[in-house]
Amino acid sequence: MGQFTFIKTDIEDLYIIEPKVFGDNRGYFMETYNYNDFKAAGLDMVFVQDNQSRSKKGVLRGLHFQKKNPQGKLVRVIEGEVYDVAVDIRPGSKTYGKWHGVLLSKENKRQFYVPEGFAHGFLVLSDVAEFVYKCTRFYDPTDEGALYYADPDIGIDWPISEGMEVLLSEKDKKNGAFQDLNR
Repeated sequence: MGQFTFIKTDIEDLYIIEPKVFGDNRGYFMETYNYNDFKAAGLDMVFVQDNQSRSKKGVLRGLHFQKKNPQGKLVRVIEGEVYDVAVDIRPGSKTYGKWHGVLLSKENKRQFYVPEGFAHGFLVLSDVAEFVYKCTRFYDPTDEGALYYADPDIGIDWPISEGMEVLLSEKDKKNGAFQDLNR
């Protein structure tokens, strides 16, 4: 029996993953990835790089992707809480331009599998968040692509609370428009 529950979203190949957590008065244990369990669920990928970031409240990273060598990402939060979003940018996909968001936190221990061909980003909701993820391909700075987080053609409903300042990198302030993606 597997150690995960794989929840299909309304976008093909995009999954929310809930690990089984074994806890007692000493703490807890859980697997965060198991090739055999993922393969049995139809997620037969190989990860080649792990990344970790720490961000403060209001930081919005994204929406990032690689153009010619897209990365699949298995993302989770080990401290704090983020709203994580994936946008389908696969040409010819029946859900092209659709997005799905999920709350990831230290408490819920959920993971989000964002397959190759998606733009990805997250907004930090807690005072601080540590975000970790596995990638199916190596990062290539010469292959970067990005979409503006508030693009009206995508229409992401970010949970930006009243008074929350959205903090973007200088690079993310210049991200492109969805309508220009395949031009």
